[in-house]
Amino acid sequence: MNVIADLCIVPLGTEISLSRYIAAALDELESAGLHCELHAYGTNVEGEYDLVFATLKRCLERIHEMGAPRVTCTIKLGTRTDREQSMQDKIDSVEKLR
Repeated sequence: MNVIADLCIVPLGTEISLSRYIAAALDELESAGLHCELHAYGTNVEGEYDLVFATLKRCLERIHEMGAPRVTCTIKLGTRTDREQSMQDKIDSVEKLR
């Protein structure tokens, strides 16, 4: 089953800038072959459900390995069984109405 997820990963107990942690998580997601789009307050990810969640686990482990004692993660996700839909399809369906 395919999933589109919006992830917001926040390391806690670290320095003020979180960029290096987010870059490491993005590296994990892309290395797994997942389609990702970084935005100002998170990352959109699409791919096979089990791969997305296995890779998210690896992201959290890597951030802990980098020294973050705590990590909070919020996830919004959607799945469809009636048809395939990409992140771009969702954007396009809204844009064509503007």
